[in-house]
Amino acid sequence: MSRIGNAPIDIPQGVTITVDNNIVTVKGPKGELKQELSEGMKVSQEDGVLTIERPSES
Repeated sequence: MSRIGNAPIDIPQGVTITVDNNIVTVKGPKGELKQELSEGMKVSQEDGVLTIERPSES
């Protein structure tokens, strides 16, 4: 994965992120966005930072 793909994503104030199965939902003052991720992707949210990992580099 590229270095940009490895970078953690800072979550701005007023934005909420939920993960349900493989669907990530982002809600904020400008609206809502839903994105389905591929199987095996790991999403973690901690201290205002979102990290996404894929299962392998191949």
